Amino acid sequence: MAKKDAKQYVCQNCGSVYPKWQGKCDACGEWNTIVEEQVGGEGFSNLNSRRSKGKIIDFVPLSGSQQKVERLSTGIRELDRVCGGGLVPGSVILVGGDPGIGKSTLLLQACAKIASLPDRPEVYYISGEEAIDQVRIRAKRLQLEQAPVNLASSTDIRDIVATLEKSNAAVVIIDSIQTMYLDEVESTPGSVTQVRACSYELIKLAKRKGFTLFLVGHVTKQGAIAGPRVLEHMVDTVLYFEGERGHHFRILRAVKNRYGATDEIGVFEMQDQGLVEVENPSALFLAERQGNISGSCVFAGIEGSRPLLVEIQALVSPTGYASPRRAVVGWDGNRMSMILAVLEARCGLNLSSQDVYLNIAGGLRITEPAADLAVAMAVISSLTNKPLPADMVIFGEIGLSGEIRAVSQPSLRLKEASKLGFASALTPPTHSKEKKVNVEINRFEIGNVQRLINWFN
Repeated sequence: MAKKDAKQYVCQNCGSVYPKWQGKCDACGEWNTIVEEQVGGEGFSNLNSRRSKGKIIDFVPLSGSQQKVERLSTGIRELDRVCGGGLVPGSVILVGGDPGIGKSTLLLQACAKIASLPDRPEVYYISGEEAIDQVRIRAKRLQLEQAPVNLASSTDIRDIVATLEKSNAAVVIIDSIQTMYLDEVESTPGSVTQVRACSYELIKLAKRKGFTLFLVGHVTKQGAIAGPRVLEHMVDTVLYFEGERGHHFRILRAVKNRYGATDEIGVFEMQDQGLVEVENPSALFLAERQGNISGSCVFAGIEGSRPLLVEIQALVSPTGYASPRRAVVGWDGNRMSMILAVLEARCGLNLSSQDVYLNIAGGLRITEPAADLAVAMAVISSLTNKPLPADMVIFGEIGLSGEIRAVSQPSLRLKEASKLGFASALTPPTHSKEKKVNVEINRFEIGNVQRLINWFN
């Protein structure tokens, strides 16, 4: 059994534990992140220290009846979409994002709408970062000051748990988990041990009482949620807020969801009244697009279960340096280097003496390889100074040998393009098992990157 005065050394960046202090963490490679912490108390960190005779657990077959899950709507359709259709009672949702991107604003809007439902569910907003008056100022700016939300400012987990035990809460928001502390854990708030112990106590209560718990999490400079990685494994859903400060769009992305699809996104626009839903993101992302411009094309992508059309912009210019520049915004820079290498090797294009700049318009970040073909066409268009047809969408994956590979859900991409008035599409060859769809759009199939040059002759 661990002694109460035992000590351990924990990395505050990744949560790795060491028997003695050292300057560099071997797991994550960070310097001066290892801090001495006490091992003891009744928090999550010393559950293994209790030893008692266990009970025999019962096993059941996979088949059997199950209780239908009744989801609670937040009144914000984009948030419901990302959560899988609404909030599941007893679920725990971790929300992360850069400072000032809109996490607290969105959750305050959501809890105000939930509290104003006809059956008046109890909603508790507990702030550990802001005073009550600060939250009230935000609510007044958002015109939500009349919403029946239970507001409190506290950082003591024991006080919060004791209060929620006697309530009939439907939704609880903790803003943020890094400010909470458990008095049995002898370390500062925000440390790995404190975050893990506080989260365990809140999650255990949410599962037992059946309310939906939102945990707001800080992020590191690399964009990951600060604290132990185990926190993301403990919760049911992990949502990340994405977006550039210079853009008014905000993307809420589900990177983990036990009750819905991962990589589902919700699109919001930051306005004076707070975050406003964007019902048709494709039309909004393409609203400022100018046709008949070289280096520009429209990519038909899929984010979760939603088709999304975005503009990809490329600029190719002669370099004035010994090593050409490669600048990418909104896409993977390593993947762009691979595409440029394929175009040089398979198409004979001279890109080694050219600077290449790539931008995904609107501040959206694309991760799927289906954008390869659109990126390649934008680069060739800028290099040759010949524009692509303004009413064409493009998608397809490029292999190292120059082949154009099929991508998932092509029919859904084509339907979205047809709905927005696009007349043609440049796609990989039709797969034998692909379901045919009747859309009023001309589909040009291409199997190798060498044929891309023919579009600009």
